[in-house]
Amino acid sequence: MTLGVIGTGLPRTGTMSLKLALNQLGFGPCYHASEMFSHPERIPLWVQAGDGDADWEAVFAGYRATTDAPGCFFWRELTERYPDAKVLHSVRDPLAWFDSGQATVFGPNSLTANPPPAAKPFFDMLARRRGAMSLQDRDEMLAWFERHTEEVRAAIPADRLLVFEVTQGWGPLCAFLGAPVPDTPFPKTNERAELAARMAQFRNSDGEIDVDRLREGLDRPTN
Repeated sequence: MTLGVIGTGLPRTGTMSLKLALNQLGFGPCYHASEMFSHPERIPLWVQAGDGDADWEAVFAGYRATTDAPGCFFWRELTERYPDAKVLHSVRDPLAWFDSGQATVFGPNSLTANPPPAAKPFFDMLARRRGAMSLQDRDEMLAWFERHTEEVRAAIPADRLLVFEVTQGWGPLCAFLGAPVPDTPFPKTNERAELAARMAQFRNSDGEIDVDRLREGLDRPTN
């Protein structure tokens, strides 16, 4: 199995909804950050990739697509390794993206900012991939967001790339992938309040992330 769709959009750009959409269209299974808690044994493979010794077939064994982190931080390597894969770059209003990230994955109380000791090598690797910046500095984050899109646009041929907002629905995505448009609504999940509430459930009495509880929660289906 090889990757046929590579999502290059940053977290909090509708990547979970896009994952569900790709699965529904038959382009899955799609790898997403949530998969790491279902398959923690692959986390060392990502650290290995960050050290320049990637085994992408092992990382993505059983998957046909990827969205969200960590894959979006390796978009150059992945688009070169899988030259026939379509590239989906999810975007949204930058200010809304920043606010959403601060309430969830990039905020001062997030797992990203406060990783448990066992996961620190992985999160240190992600920090190196992002480059030096303060995750809570709005100007730095907005500049990163815009720069990331500019770099993807510059590197990927237009006929291979779709820059996409999930609010656009099925039409552009299905046209790009050559898939029929479903007669069901486009998936909408992982809203900011929903994710923040779910993450709050995974803290112990000391306010720290309980990794075992988080893994169990992410294994539950999302309605």
